[in-house]
Amino acid sequence: MTRFCVAVVSSLLALSAPASAQELTFALGATDFGEGGEDSAVFDFEYRHTPFVQKRVRSHAFGANASVSGEGDVFIGAGLWTRWQWDNGWFIDSSLMPGLFEEGTDGNDLGSSFEFRSLLGLGYQFDNGRAVSAAISHKSNASLADDNPGMNSYSIRYHVKF
Repeated sequence: MTRFCVAVVSSLLALSAPASAQELTFALGATDFGEGGEDSAVFDFEYRHTPFVQKRVRSHAFGANASVSGEGDVFIGAGLWTRWQWDNGWFIDSSLMPGLFEEGTDGNDLGSSFEFRSLLGLGYQFDNGRAVSAAISHKSNASLADDNPGMNSYSIRYHVKF
């Protein structure tokens, strides 16, 4: 039964997906825990599947994200990604990905192991399909736990389609 469900979902995604490529994004940036945590460098790796909705300017896809900070904080999540892409090469990215967070330093505790990562980015895609962008992301447990300090990251990103 499980194989059947996976086959049906995969077929539906393949039928609804346009001829747009998947994408890998590599990011380097810095964390900002506010007054309570230890800020450090952060490396992000993001995978974006072929969009399942593609309109004139807007597309939606499933994605996954993994990040690790210099303090040893780790986040792994998956969720929805949206891009607004204009013909002149400029684009805006946004995503919402729930996932698991493990702090590397006691001061970097976000109140829960379950966190949401939201992202907003502005970038430019070159003619060869590669792109660069700047992004801000926020991790928070959305007040599902008693403590919800949150954490921001600021990064420069490099995108590769395949």
